[in-house]
Amino acid sequence: MVRRELQRGSKDIRHKAGRPVGPDLHPALPNSFPFTSEAPPRHSYLVLFGITVLILLPFSGKAYHIDDTLFLFTAKQIANHPLDPYGFEVVWNKTAQRMSDVTENPPLASYYAALFGRVAGWSERVMHLVFLVPALALVLGTYRLGQRCTSSPILAALAALLTPGVLVSATSVMCDTMMVAFWIWAVVLWVEGLDPCQPYYLLASSLLIAATALTKYYGLALIPLLVTYSLVRLRRFGSWMLFLLIPVLALLAYEVWTGHLYGEGLIEAAAAFAAQQREFQQGSTLSHALISLSFAGGCAASALTLLPILWSPKQILAGAVVSVFAALALTFNWVDFGARVNGPQAAQSLMDHALLVSTELALCILSGFSILVMAIADVWARRSDATSWLLALWVLGTFFFAGFVNWTVNGRSVLPMIPVVGLLICRRLERIPGWLSSRPTALVAVGGLAAAGVLALVVTGSDATWANSAREAANRVYGKTRLEHGTVHFVGHWGFQYYMQALGFIPGDEQNYRLARGDLLIVPLNNTELAEPAPEVDLVLLEQLEVAHGNFVTTMSADMGAGFYSSYWGPLPFAFGRVPPERYNILRVLSQEGGSSPNH
Repeated sequence: MVRRELQRGSKDIRHKAGRPVGPDLHPALPNSFPFTSEAPPRHSYLVLFGITVLILLPFSGKAYHIDDTLFLFTAKQIANHPLDPYGFEVVWNKTAQRMSDVTENPPLASYYAALFGRVAGWSERVMHLVFLVPALALVLGTYRLGQRCTSSPILAALAALLTPGVLVSATSVMCDTMMVAFWIWAVVLWVEGLDPCQPYYLLASSLLIAATALTKYYGLALIPLLVTYSLVRLRRFGSWMLFLLIPVLALLAYEVWTGHLYGEGLIEAAAAFAAQQREFQQGSTLSHALISLSFAGGCAASALTLLPILWSPKQILAGAVVSVFAALALTFNWVDFGARVNGPQAAQSLMDHALLVSTELALCILSGFSILVMAIADVWARRSDATSWLLALWVLGTFFFAGFVNWTVNGRSVLPMIPVVGLLICRRLERIPGWLSSRPTALVAVGGLAAAGVLALVVTGSDATWANSAREAANRVYGKTRLEHGTVHFVGHWGFQYYMQALGFIPGDEQNYRLARGDLLIVPLNNTELAEPAPEVDLVLLEQLEVAHGNFVTTMSADMGAGFYSSYWGPLPFAFGRVPPERYNILRVLSQEGGSSPNH
């Protein structure tokens, strides 16, 4: 029954008005365009495979970073207790809590890490090589989907790969790249399963949808997205909807299971956490929209570097004028940024560097505008094309989630839209064949893609250097304190916590510090959730460690406005300028009397 119904729908679509209008058809690019090739797809897959490995392999020694620590703690728990992934305590929000109360992500990525970590070990190189596979799947899936959407799927895949959002995320061991890889292949199999009818493809797609949502909860959005796409394409409800019950049932089972284990369903808990954080930040709706544009445009920077061939000079000028005013509004807080790290000091720092910050913001926002307008323009130009609706809703839905649903705007939350940006760029270029027929335009396309790649590598390299600095700091602290008779405590989280705990140091617990005379306390100054001892604890600064990394770009600095991992740090996904060294205070506990804070 399912097969007959899908075949009828396929026939209706492909022979409407006596001519084929199916989703596989698209205008051809001129032969002079460098990314149009008659090469067999397997050659393109090999080229993309090689480029992806060549780019990411040098980062396989990158230190664990940001929330890598939580995913690794969970993976090690799973290796010993596979049916109780969050059954342990961790100090993450200033005090010891159950991991089930800390994590905001489902455990599938940690199960994946545990599978290999238990056999091959937990070294950085092993884990990064293991997580190279999802990055490859993301790039190759973009190419596969591009074969149905555009005449230049290689350009689409490269325009997605060569972006800060994809490369920075692909050099982590968090869940985001894996989630997007599952997402893309779920879409590919669903699209191909509808035309011609291939029920096994639909079944595989539904299983991948479940895997997507069990890797990151945003994967739930695939269900309404594919329902809408199917209705636009087939013009009717049908038995194909039964396949989408599989991920729904899988998620209900997960919610019941985690509710039984931890006292509440973790999907509901994650939604409650996001709502609490949005209430805490209290920024204006307009500021959230502008920050989301900045993150989308900066993380998908190929939309910026290819701007000259995507839009006319007048269109670019109009967008630039609006973007400049938007950038100034964020820089000078005319739109109520809300809560931010370092508060007034960070806000004043942005105003003190207004020219540089506003320029960077204007470029990122202009790129973000370009992405949204490309999505809307593609639907407007091809209103009866289900693929256009799929791509537009994919982008707009991710933008809305990142800005108004997620607990913060960050590079990880806009990552799902980046593959679509590559596809939209190609579809936009197909509508202006006169431009692409000229050699200068082709050179601009190659140069723009190269510029995007260089920017992405610079940002990714800077993020890796910052991550490595935390590992170096932990090793230097160990070298300086290994002969101490007292206990060495530390505060702060991210990768620094992973390495400090691996070396045997004790995380500071604000509700249970147990500091004794002669103990040491290590305090990183560029970190989060620093647990402070009781006021009566007397501390003295012994030394301040500085770990210089020589970067001229940063992904996280409140004073520079960069907050790739959380917009609480700033409205930019990354920022250029003179990046200060990472600083760590080494404090001695003198007595339980007197008082000063660990930031003394």
